[in-house]
Amino acid sequence: MTMRIAYVCADPGVPVFGRKGCSVHVQEMLRALQGHGAGVDLFAARVDEAPPSGLESLPIHHLTPVGDGDPSSHAAAIAALNDQLAALLDRAGPYDLVYERYSLWSLAAMEHAATAGVPGLLEVNAPLIEEQAAYRGLRDAAGADRVAARAFRAASVLLAVSAEVAAWLERRGVARGRVHVIPNGVDAERFRPDVRPAAPGPPGSFTVGFVGSMKPWHGLDVLVEAFARLHERAPDARLLLVGDGPARAAVCADLSARGLNGVVHCTGAVAPREVPGLLTSVDVAVAPYPQATGFYFSPLKVYEYLAAGRAVVASRVGQLETVIRHDVNGLLCPPGDAAALAAALERLRCEPALRARLGRAARATVLRKHTWDAVAARVLELAAAAVEA
Repeated sequence: MTMRIAYVCADPGVPVFGRKGCSVHVQEMLRALQGHGAGVDLFAARVDEAPPSGLESLPIHHLTPVGDGDPSSHAAAIAALNDQLAALLDRAGPYDLVYERYSLWSLAAMEHAATAGVPGLLEVNAPLIEEQAAYRGLRDAAGADRVAARAFRAASVLLAVSAEVAAWLERRGVARGRVHVIPNGVDAERFRPDVRPAAPGPPGSFTVGFVGSMKPWHGLDVLVEAFARLHERAPDARLLLVGDGPARAAVCADLSARGLNGVVHCTGAVAPREVPGLLTSVDVAVAPYPQATGFYFSPLKVYEYLAAGRAVVASRVGQLETVIRHDVNGLLCPPGDAAALAAALERLRCEPALRARLGRAARATVLRKHTWDAVAARVLELAAAAVEA
């Protein structure tokens, strides 16, 4: 009999069929769970676009989005969302597994699973309460704390995307035995070294690439400085920037002031299906994260870089130190050090054999343990273990 899974994403900041990294994460998990033979229903607060390839027939149950409101009236909005979610799960069920991407105001999915006696797996991608307070402002912090406590308590298993997120969960008093670290993954069939380049450089040029949402914590200012240093030594160097976001205007202004517009190509936001061909258009892919306390990310871009067989240069921070082994499947640099990043890029420019060796090892790393299929298999193993327990 087909396993039935309810996949819940009540976060209004995650357009499940959109182009953001979080959107891609949802889409890939849905595909991977379906790939294991499960029947999946999607419960989502924000859809935005038509379902992408492979998800056209997915049953979708729409939730009313809830944002951060005035604490005096916010409790009613939280209660209404969770009453709606509970009613939808009851009506569309029964399910064999409830899987939720943790959001600030949703708790009914995990409590529904606990009441129904089925596994409730809660995927935690970030310390959302602190993140919301730091970057977007959080008016109802007490409400967010109450929702988190109930959702974490009800979940059979908590899936942290990094050791840093796991540590945050444990600091919040979540039972240690229920927290498991499962880093993000990549579709290694879509991201391959043999995908036709979509934006190749002229013969003999050397292209440095970045893919991402261009936010302040992505270190783009360091990348611009490093590329400017590289370009002084190598006029044939070019920079391919894929993505959009709040830091884009400052990056473009900085590049223009340095007279580099002619060797830089900024694509803006692109559909996920376009990214593989853009990655094979670069010789080196960069993840120049700055130094940050509690770097808790599991960067999708890095797994995509690796799967595409690119030579990767990344900052020596957080999970990147465990995924990338220096001089084996990539190069690591001190965070925030433009001179070190420029030196790594120059080394790779001068050593095509090194680029090729690192690229082969990068893809082998992904195939061994970082595909979405492997992530879904681990999720289903944990769900089965929860049933037995």
